[in-house]
Amino acid sequence: MKNSEIKKIVKKRYSQIAKEGTSCCLTCGPCGHNATEQAKRIGYSEEELGKIPKEAVMGLGCGNPTALADLREGETVLDLGTGAGIDVFLAANKVGPEGYVIGVDMTEEMIKKANKTAKKHGYKNVEFRVGEIENLPVEDNSVDVIISNCVINLSPDKLRTYQEAYRVLKPGGRVLISDLVTEGELPEKIRRNSDAWAGCIAGALEKRKYIETIRKAGFRDVKIVSQNTYEPGLNGVLRGKITSVKIKAYKK
Repeated sequence: MKNSEIKKIVKKRYSQIAKEGTSCCLTCGPCGHNATEQAKRIGYSEEELGKIPKEAVMGLGCGNPTALADLREGETVLDLGTGAGIDVFLAANKVGPEGYVIGVDMTEEMIKKANKTAKKHGYKNVEFRVGEIENLPVEDNSVDVIISNCVINLSPDKLRTYQEAYRVLKPGGRVLISDLVTEGELPEKIRRNSDAWAGCIAGALEKRKYIETIRKAGFRDVKIVSQNTYEPGLNGVLRGKITSVKIKAYKK
């Protein structure tokens, strides 16, 4: 599929999720679980979820990047593919009133939802911007930390995405990314499946290639800090082929 077609598919799916408030998809765990339970399944604690607006919790993602990003008070944080803002609000609590958190998402409905939540709950240190992660609406050398939760696999141009991340980070800045990668190559029929693309499966890179892509963008000290096997809901076709990774890297 062409890059434009992939983006159209992804945008349509997540616009629908924003409107319907449901996240029943290939990577969100078994259908029927509510958003809070799904969020717990992928790494968010009950304590964390209790400190942020419920509207921001949609059960999306494949990890909890804020738990491993070592966020500090006063830092500026950028969340790639922010969705309804779960990681933005968690990060905002950690960086405090002197810090600032920006969420970027190409889905207007998600940004509207996140902005409404921020206004309702009085968050002053967050901002949500419509934009694509391959062309970030963010100034050069302006953020300390970049986080992202199971979104970069949705990009048809991952090198460009990481180059953009490198551009907007301050020298010495860091990324902490939760994402899905593959163990070996996926079947071509999966790669061409629109539902698998929207569900974070078809766009996943082979693990070694993913790490090489981050290094190629200029990052140093690229390291997988944790990983676990992921079982997507495809009737066992991809059992053992999908891994959820948390990767940390630094700008030179």
